[in-house]
Amino acid sequence: MPESLPEPRPRGERGREDLRADCSRCAGLCCVAPAFARSADFALDKPAGTPCPHLSGIDFGCTVHDELRPRGFAGCTTYDCFGAGQHVVQRTYGGATWRDDDVDATEVFAVFAVVRPLHELLWLLHQALGLALGPTLGPATSLTDGDAPALVAALRSAVASTEELVDLPPERLVGLDVDAHRAGVVPLLREVSALARAGTPARDLAGADLVAARLGGAGLHGASLRGALLLGADLRGADLRLADVTGADLRAADVRGTDLSEVLFLGQQQADSARGDAATALPSGIDRPRHWGARA
Repeated sequence: MPESLPEPRPRGERGREDLRADCSRCAGLCCVAPAFARSADFALDKPAGTPCPHLSGIDFGCTVHDELRPRGFAGCTTYDCFGAGQHVVQRTYGGATWRDDDVDATEVFAVFAVVRPLHELLWLLHQALGLALGPTLGPATSLTDGDAPALVAALRSAVASTEELVDLPPERLVGLDVDAHRAGVVPLLREVSALARAGTPARDLAGADLVAARLGGAGLHGASLRGALLLGADLRGADLRLADVTGADLRAADVRGTDLSEVLFLGQQQADSARGDAATALPSGIDRPRHWGARA
């Protein structure tokens, strides 16, 4: 059985460390629950609820972990559950796993499918709070100006309400309308983004199709790239200060030598899926992908 976690902290006091995947305290949920279709990122078809053939039957580890990319499983190296896996195993089910006889595996997988997006929302909310509680909320916007204090209070309330949902028992998590809750959170995230980008050129490229676009050296300071398709885009040397990349698809995007340290809402999964090198600067809290050093 996976190692148990310490007691959860009170709502509203959980931080980034609670939203980082810890596979040693999970039960291989990401290797079982989702369905995967054979593609450049996944070397075989796998139905939902079926264990990957490389999942260990002993300790829930990956038996080809050190060879995932050369074997055609690059998607596995970029997947991020935002800590939902260990939460479901250790908190929701008290250490029990989907393999246990007295556990409904189908329910566990359904719960994981709900908790994972809720944890992603929590990660985004903590990022937004970090911006709002900084010295300034943008180039010309002091935290004490206008509605900023009210915005901080709203963000904290959103964190608490999201954590309350995450802590629901399994029977209430199954079928939970995550989209309805997300609809109430996204406007707050957009407001923080707009305030952080105030005073910049703030180009609106949200949802833009920029697949394989040649954006090397482009002036994207303060641009909204929310949900943009940047697959294989050349972003070398682009000015991405305060660019909002929430939900942007950065798979194989070339960010070698690019300064990403001030990019807004850049997630670990996005960094892992991009093509960087030792000269790529990353925001605080984002780990440098191991494969960048081996093959930039």
